[in-house]
Amino acid sequence: MSAEILIVDDEKAVRESLQDILELEGYTVEAAGSGETALEMLNEGEFDLILLDLKMPGIDGVEVMHQANLLYASTKIIILTGHGSLESAIAAVKIGAHDYILKPFETEDILTSIEHSFTEKTERQRKELLIEQLESSLNQLKDVEGITTPELPGRRIISLPQGIMVDLERREIWRGSTRSHLTPTESKLLGAFLENRARVMTHEEIVFLVQGYETSEWEAPEVLRPMISRLRKKLAVFPGMEEWVSNVRGTGYVFDPNVE
Repeated sequence: MSAEILIVDDEKAVRESLQDILELEGYTVEAAGSGETALEMLNEGEFDLILLDLKMPGIDGVEVMHQANLLYASTKIIILTGHGSLESAIAAVKIGAHDYILKPFETEDILTSIEHSFTEKTERQRKELLIEQLESSLNQLKDVEGITTPELPGRRIISLPQGIMVDLERREIWRGSTRSHLTPTESKLLGAFLENRARVMTHEEIVFLVQGYETSEWEAPEVLRPMISRLRKKLAVFPGMEEWVSNVRGTGYVFDPNVE
């Protein structure tokens, strides 16, 4: 599957030009003409990389970057900026942007920066997978030798049927080399389900556990519906796992990993 890139720029010509260039390179590309539209799209799903204009009317690039980092810590961000906002672009790099590119830009500069960001991301993921494999091998060796060590606090790694592993701290689900990354809200929702497996939970109860505020009987389903939809999309990476979340008509939801 090709990498997914989101272009955020209020200049239509820039958006269309970048989209044409990147699609020719084999990337899957979507575009937003404002910060508001970009945030709506980010709430619907994750992108591997964002090309982000810094200066836009309404919600600017700095706020989009802040929200994107909260939702998807692994998403790379490349800032697009003019000379007039160069200081802001440098500040954005200091707080987490991968790179910045000055307008008007050269095609080669864009492609080089994107390629470098994906190489860096792949290398980090490879190291994380290697560490997990080493930890698994070490635990197996300890079992064979009868060695016990105190469990380190903080990590909540949960083993589920069909070889599914969940790390709520890192907001990840994986099986083998297949991974699905969760947003903070999706992680809280899955955590609430895991703590209440096979128990029917009301809409109001789930919203309170995830969002921390009380809702009315008619309001709670509307608040919860998009959260459930997004979580199911993440679970669907592992065939059949999305079916573990079932709707109980007029009441709420039940999460049952042992469902057939």
